[in-house]
Amino acid sequence: MIYEPQVYAIEDKSRLPFISTTEIEEMLHQATAGRTRVREIIAKSLSKKRLSMQETAVLIQATDSELVEEIKAGARKLKEQVYGKRIVLFAPLYVGNLCTNNCEYCGFRAKNKDQKRTTLSHSELIQEVEMLEDMGQKRLILVYGEHPKYSPEFIAETVRTVYKVKKGNGEIRRVNINAAPLTIDGFRKVKEAGIGTYQVFQESYNREAYSIYHTGGKKKDYDWRISALDRAQEAGIDDVGIGALFGLHDWRFEVMGLIRHVNHLEAVFNVGPHTISFPRLQKASNVKYDPKWILSDEDFTRMVAILRLAVPYTGLILTAREPAEIRDEVLQFGVSQIDGGTKIEMKGYSELKKEQNLDSEQFEISDNRSLAEVMDELIDKEYLPSFCTACYRTGRTGEHFMEFSVPGFIKRYCSPNAILTMAEYLEDYAKNGTKEKGYRLIKKNLEEMEKDQFKERLEERLELVKKGERDLYF
Repeated sequence: MIYEPQVYAIEDKSRLPFISTTEIEEMLHQATAGRTRVREIIAKSLSKKRLSMQETAVLIQATDSELVEEIKAGARKLKEQVYGKRIVLFAPLYVGNLCTNNCEYCGFRAKNKDQKRTTLSHSELIQEVEMLEDMGQKRLILVYGEHPKYSPEFIAETVRTVYKVKKGNGEIRRVNINAAPLTIDGFRKVKEAGIGTYQVFQESYNREAYSIYHTGGKKKDYDWRISALDRAQEAGIDDVGIGALFGLHDWRFEVMGLIRHVNHLEAVFNVGPHTISFPRLQKASNVKYDPKWILSDEDFTRMVAILRLAVPYTGLILTAREPAEIRDEVLQFGVSQIDGGTKIEMKGYSELKKEQNLDSEQFEISDNRSLAEVMDELIDKEYLPSFCTACYRTGRTGEHFMEFSVPGFIKRYCSPNAILTMAEYLEDYAKNGTKEKGYRLIKKNLEEMEKDQFKERLEERLELVKKGERDLYF
């Protein structure tokens, strides 16, 4: 990667470092979690107003069990108001694990000689995508190690390849990216390939912790990484995802760092991140970390509820790092996107390995359910599984997306589109038992909709899906 040092005009403070360790620590120290104050903050969030950092700090400091339950209850209610019962599904696809960085917690790090290094060839990439399409996947996130081989041109070419793969009724309609920070020109080249969201996780917002874990490679430059999504926005990518790896530092600090990052993007570009991810540190090949920062299940579920209240309209992503029981719990009060049928080994979908091998993957996952099993369980719990990509293909992204989503209008599009993509899955991939349950759930949702022309159009399109038409959306 070519490093572009950022030069700022004296009067332009928008690109100056926006994470202050002192500011965050003082806010956490000064926050007082009185019952009345906590309940006022929950009420503010339920009015669909984003919380300030100070208000978020108050919720973080609320450790009383009764207040924690009220925070979770508020998050559950808010999620229902904003997102309904819709859960968006995707799958990760690892394209290459070459890496020049030395992140002490990651199996891909350059010094890990036990890691088997692989980059998918053109034909191998197609084979992996075909396997994913056979499962019913429509949304992928392509994951790359951080290495000069994975240049903007390389990333763009893999994206174009994925979009071209069509097998039966299968196709990938949205390709997101998780890769190294790029220059503005590099981001432009990737954008031209038609990507969806570009994810760059800061890992830790605490500079000291960051320097401890990132000891080699370009990634050790904290400022280059934290300014990555500014460059993406300047390149015209208005759909970005942020995240932190929980377990590197105090989770309270990291939550505040995420909210500060949201504030920055909204202040400078008038649009916050489309998604926030919060993976927990997991086992990997030959890794090192400080066990004192490992996040308990109790604190993790509380943290998800706090994030939901803090940013009502930002998508929260939970991955297969988490076991099924934790995923099922936080789906209730925070998470809006999950992966299903995940394989993180190189060539993991086409080779169908029965057991995980830490020497061929980045970390260990905890939820090994197939996409079919995840779909079946979501339907049993009356969630609406969604493979929808409509907003991205109709221009409802970035600031325009915020105009739709913040007032709550997006829900009118999301549930119908979820129903249509769910019907596609039921017709093309579901076994009979799941298909029958799925259509009963669709019928139940239709009965709850207000009878109008929009509902009539949805019912008409459902019949068209049953007759073989695909990719219908509002």
